[in-house]
Amino acid sequence: MLRLVVRRLLQLIPTLLGLSVLLFLWLDRLPGGPASAILGEKATEAEVARINRALGLDQPVYVQYWRFLKRIFELDLGTSTQTGQPVWDEFVLRFPATVELSLLAILIAVAVGVPLGYFAARNRGGWLDVTAVSGSLVGICIPVFFLALILKQVFAVQLGIFPSYGRQDTGINATDVTGFAVLDGILTGEFDASWNAITHLILPSVALASIPLAVIVRMTRASVLEVQDEDYVRTAEAKGLKRSVVRGRHVLRNAMLPVVTAVGLLTGSLLSGAVLTESVFSFGGIGSFIRTAIDARDYPVLVGFIMFIALVYVLINLLVDLAYSLIDPRVRVH
Repeated sequence: MLRLVVRRLLQLIPTLLGLSVLLFLWLDRLPGGPASAILGEKATEAEVARINRALGLDQPVYVQYWRFLKRIFELDLGTSTQTGQPVWDEFVLRFPATVELSLLAILIAVAVGVPLGYFAARNRGGWLDVTAVSGSLVGICIPVFFLALILKQVFAVQLGIFPSYGRQDTGINATDVTGFAVLDGILTGEFDASWNAITHLILPSVALASIPLAVIVRMTRASVLEVQDEDYVRTAEAKGLKRSVVRGRHVLRNAMLPVVTAVGLLTGSLLSGAVLTESVFSFGGIGSFIRTAIDARDYPVLVGFIMFIALVYVLINLLVDLAYSLIDPRVRVH
């Protein structure tokens, strides 16, 4: 297991280096560049030259890339042109909100999607199967921001069951320990603050979970249908093993291999795709901050976001490989 982890970590290095090269070249080709983002479109050539000289943009390309790479490793992502604060500090401030939202969304998708896909496959052609397949098609087709607006209008505005914006009510006097509102309430014993944060999470997380839920349902169903006709499943049944053992150990466990991969990739996409959901609910995470950064051409924030998402993806792929090795021992052998 340790050898697998070390090998995967070493494989991450060329991936991140390659991405840094592409990202640097992309920034170098952007119209206007950082100077225009800082000074505005009406800046004079002298002002642009001064900023470029201050930022080292008048140096040779290889020198600029080395400085760019060095800053990334030092977690020095520059200063946001929107807030005037270091980009890393802005991310640390907003990262917990996006993590809470994404984790609850993927938990909903897995907790509902895997059992629904499994029972749909076990009752192939029945009403549950038809409903699950039809519902997954609808879930994939509906845009997340549109579903978010519907949920907000119905359950927050009209029915008043859930809050319509923010992470917590303004009247909640919660103690900030880790930045994770739910966890902070549990750690400090302020369970009312924790519950209030959960109620704010429900609507945006359900909206964000719609597409992953649909994908997991369809993938689980297809995988179970494929596995339950394998020879080793029929052999286990012929040996007289209990039906629960056959379904759990032989069918569901082997069917989970492609699902685990899908869950890993979907988790990474949730972190990067929370922009619209957070904007609809004014959630205050990284997503809504990135949306304003795009409008303001805040290049340091965009660079930090892209590198952050890339790091998240490669780490999630590492966790997927480890989960593979736990589910299927043959992976550890190879």
